[in-house]
Amino acid sequence: MKPAIPQPLLFVDAYNIIGAWPELSRLRDGEGLAIARDQLVEALTNYSAYQGFRTRIVFDAYNQKHPKLQESVTDDVLIHYTEFGQTADTCIERWCAELQRDVRFFNLRLIVATSDQAHRHTVTGYGAEWMSAHRLALDMQAALQQGRKNHRSQGRDQAKRRKTALKPAVHDRLRALRAQLEQQPNAGG
Repeated sequence: MKPAIPQPLLFVDAYNIIGAWPELSRLRDGEGLAIARDQLVEALTNYSAYQGFRTRIVFDAYNQKHPKLQESVTDDVLIHYTEFGQTADTCIERWCAELQRDVRFFNLRLIVATSDQAHRHTVTGYGAEWMSAHRLALDMQAALQQGRKNHRSQGRDQAKRRKTALKPAVHDRLRALRAQLEQQPNAGG
């Protein structure tokens, strides 16, 4: 039996993405950082489900005095807040280095989303793929459009099945019964 290929793992430098996406930057500046974070997490959760990615969304807690924290959004999407003095970059780089050295993850596809060029060079040195914030936005938009297209197509297919599932004589009989019911006064009222 052939071993299963593990789900790709996407690491997201979250504050870098928020700063690079104009809509999230406007949200951050106008309504607050928490709102921008929530929007990013929601978008990445949907994208990850559609793409079949396991995703780690990493937020810096570099200047915060709080201990590191991890929250589960879904089985495949986790939010990480780094510990005091640690950046998202160093956290992601450490994970990439650890996974590269572990033979169990030899076939694991690692993707790092960031527009930080120094970070890009480091993670690609560990064998990860790099995705810019712009590329991530384009991929997410394409996935959203494809998902909508698939949803509309499934709806049309279901409607066709509903139209053809019954014989025409049964449709006629049901229409007659419906018309008869509509003509009767409401007995319960």
